Amino acid sequence: ARKWSSATLFSNNSMGAMLLDGKACGAEVEAEVKAKVSDLEAQGITPHLAVVIVGDDPASHVYVGAKEKACARVGVRSTRIDLPSSSDFAQVADVVQKLNNDDSVHGILVQSPLPEGMDELAITDMIDPAKDVDGFHPVNLGRLVQGRVDGLVPCTPAGVVRLLEWGGVDLSGKSAVVIGRSRIVGVPVSLLLARKGVDATVTITHSRTSDLADTCRNADILIAAVGMAELVQADWVKPGAAVVDVGVNRVDDSSRESGYRLAGDVHPDVAGVADWLSPVPGGVGPMTIAMLMLNTVTAASNL
Repeated sequence: ARKWSSATLFSNNSMGAMLLDGKACGAEVEAEVKAKVSDLEAQGITPHLAVVIVGDDPASHVYVGAKEKACARVGVRSTRIDLPSSSDFAQVADVVQKLNNDDSVHGILVQSPLPEGMDELAITDMIDPAKDVDGFHPVNLGRLVQGRVDGLVPCTPAGVVRLLEWGGVDLSGKSAVVIGRSRIVGVPVSLLLARKGVDATVTITHSRTSDLADTCRNADILIAAVGMAELVQADWVKPGAAVVDVGVNRVDDSSRESGYRLAGDVHPDVAGVADWLSPVPGGVGPMTIAMLMLNTVTAASNL
């Protein structure tokens, strides 16, 4: 059954596409996290997240600030380590190893992107898998391949599935198409949707997919995670589908003081075709942060 109590209609859709509201769903997740934090504190454990940020990328600082605010809301201790953009690989690696060895730290996150030329995969591999709250370590991704979600699951993919379930979208036996094959979103969300108990039938598409639009038209659930502004057009979408827009793109807009606007990977006109649609912003973004909080508490419980 659809869960409409916290959802609203997209205003430009007379047919009534329902909003997959990441803020409302994320608030429910955060309430669960607060309860888990209280249980851990009763055992003398305060969950502790350490975030490493290298350089001055403005978007990265906004993201880290949002994570710090979420920690404050749910009662997770937050430590931020700022390193200059001139830092080399060895300096970042040294910080990660110190956090690995710090028993008071339960979760470690190295904010992406790192300075140009620095090997992000190598840094990810250095993080203790039990503290890898991003869920990108090969051990954690390997568990996902096994169908296991008892550990640390990548935050955005986990948030996408949670948001669909919150919206009452029926996933079992449905055709799901994922646009994008990244290790951060595309591949892990495909594994989560296909795993036993969720039971969607998943197709992964990418830049080499022939007739991408035609493939998308067959999808009951469409996940757009490719980083191309408004790629998915209304005529790509099956009427009644659930569409989750993972993309956040800056589009030039001289009418705005900032000179740009934020756009997803999905064109707004899709609201006239789909039954469910996540907004940008306010959809997947809040869910990613909420699932990060959940991973941090999971890590604190497991260590």
